[in-house]
Amino acid sequence: MTTQDHATLWFLNGPNANLYGLDPNQPYGSENFASLQRRCEAKAAQLGVQLRFLQSNWEGQLIDWIQEARGVADAIIINAAGLTYTSVSILDALLMFPGKVVEVHMSNLWKREAFRHHSYISRAAHGIIAGLGADGYELAIEAAVRLVAASSGTTRHSG
Repeated sequence: MTTQDHATLWFLNGPNANLYGLDPNQPYGSENFASLQRRCEAKAAQLGVQLRFLQSNWEGQLIDWIQEARGVADAIIINAAGLTYTSVSILDALLMFPGKVVEVHMSNLWKREAFRHHSYISRAAHGIIAGLGADGYELAIEAAVRLVAASSGTTRHSG
């Protein structure tokens, strides 16, 4: 972990997140993944924190990154995408992560199919942001920074 003045956040994206923006009729909006990454990097820079922004279509890779983040990252922000509803293994890895966890989703899960209404990830999350599209990604970064600051006894000012 880093000093409280320079928190480190890992932002993990699951399967198919790399396809955001390719089909504007989907519930994820029209902003592509590269643009989303740039927005997140700009927000992190604005807040004075380090951000590692990653995406994988493979469950095992996400678990490896969660394990690697132990002792390195102050918080994990995760959109496990379709693995949100199926992966006990990602949940277990997140439960062993000592820092803060923020779960984020582009779409409102509770306005979608019933199978999406249960998230295994939520049990490990300190908070959840869903349904706000790309703006939710920036809000998740702000939330993670505030959670880290609160746990270290400092107050950060966003923006």
